[in-house]
Amino acid sequence: MFQSRDETRQVYLTVWQKMQQKQLLEPMEALIAEVIELHPEYHDLLDSTDSARQAEFSPEAGQSNPFLHMGMHIALREQASTDRPTGIKKLHKKLCKKKGRHEAEHAMMECLGQALWMAQRDNTLPDDAAYLDCLKHIS
Repeated sequence: MFQSRDETRQVYLTVWQKMQQKQLLEPMEALIAEVIELHPEYHDLLDSTDSARQAEFSPEAGQSNPFLHMGMHIALREQASTDRPTGIKKLHKKLCKKKGRHEAEHAMMECLGQALWMAQRDNTLPDDAAYLDCLKHIS
């Protein structure tokens, strides 16, 4: 389940190649493909396989990591489909209805990122209650 940065990037690159060749996708690959399709701004990067594997994305330089961004979409969709943490499925559905799925997930990413950052900082599991509370306050 846990993969290195290079292995994770290779999954995206493989799915992108399969998409270009119109190959059959496994269920998880289909989810990744959906997210890739939502982000045409990343397609050139995925076309340049070596650059995509080696690229460094520095927040200090104003760069966001496209693999992290797409991964957060996938994480949110997985959380919603399994309703873990309990209640996120309902919140996801409500926000998607209000903002549209893509924009809702972008708003939700702020809360997910904050929950993950705090867990890493404190060396604990993410605080589900605080995460859900943050999601409830998205307007």
